[in-house]
Amino acid sequence: MMKKTLNDYMNDPDIKNEPMPLREVHAIRLMIWDEIKDMSPEERKNYHRKTRERLQKQYGFKIVANAKD
Repeated sequence: MMKKTLNDYMNDPDIKNEPMPLREVHAIRLMIWDEIKDMSPEERKNYHRKTRERLQKQYGFKIVANAKD
């Protein structure tokens, strides 16, 4: 199966009639869900940790969380 693009998600019938900014947010959430839906809780935790670390390096900010890693 071919990987869906952001445009594919943007044209999802469930969100197609929403205002563009909201549609973008929903499309990104759908993309992430498709990526992680078959992962175990541990795999999801590692996925989000790696994403957080990449964003911290890329944009130079620090995310402060209450939960322990």
